Amino acid sequence: METLWETISEWLAKMSRLPSIKYTDIVEIVIISFLLYQVMVWIKNTRAWILVKGIAVLLGFILLAMLFQMSTIIWLAERTLGLGVTAIIIIFQPELRKALEQLGRKNFITGVIPFDDAKGTKERFSDKTVQELVTASFALAKTKTGALIVIEQDVPLTEYENTGIFLDSLISSQLLINIFEHNTPLHDGAIIIRGDRIVSATCYLPLSDNMEISKDLGTRHRAGLGISEVTDSMTIIVSEETGKVTIAFGGRLLRNLDSENLRNKLVMLQNKTIDAKRFRLWKGRRKNEKINHS
Repeated sequence: METLWETISEWLAKMSRLPSIKYTDIVEIVIISFLLYQVMVWIKNTRAWILVKGIAVLLGFILLAMLFQMSTIIWLAERTLGLGVTAIIIIFQPELRKALEQLGRKNFITGVIPFDDAKGTKERFSDKTVQELVTASFALAKTKTGALIVIEQDVPLTEYENTGIFLDSLISSQLLINIFEHNTPLHDGAIIIRGDRIVSATCYLPLSDNMEISKDLGTRHRAGLGISEVTDSMTIIVSEETGKVTIAFGGRLLRNLDSENLRNKLVMLQNKTIDAKRFRLWKGRRKNEKINHS
């Protein structure tokens, strides 16, 4: 019993010598953990993962050299350490830029604090615009007329808008079909949509350098994917070769859509402020009323 008490006393004495933990220390741990997690997710979802594995192999060789006292390899590693850090920054420059852009687009406040901000939101475009986009897309697909329609969200597309011809026109399916008709002045390039208006046509978009894109997809799909990698926009792509409708969003392609799939994606992008609980309650009441009447 005395031995147990002595052990506990020694343990408590050691604990009393530990540095005190403040609230700021906990906050720092949370912030560092969050940033490390974001870096790991970013690395895993980009080509940087392959580069990281290559760097890990080099570090493994250096570790073995240190264990077995290989002086030449250690000397080379020490001399090239500074140069290696600079080389890593240069190699990872495109991925670092994308990571910072994604970090800047995240809304951390609304993600952490789940308050209802419906009053401050606004629909990006109307139901009529959804209908016109769906109608135009599949009318173009039917005639195998290539099209590239970029829909702006929170990230401004002014940089790409300025590469085209300014229009500022209301959206209609007839206008969209006319723009992308062969041998017309505005058919080449992309159009940019902001809200319920076509702001610019014949715009140039950045091409994706993703090597995993199918070889049967051309420049139009690569451009649609490219703009989705650097912004939060959604792009409707109509293939000139196959007449298939594809959307590019978040650096990914969703291919071979039908009209209902496209409509659902546009409605999701629409940012409608609907009280879901009230809708479910109203729907439930109607169902109950039908049951009661029967």
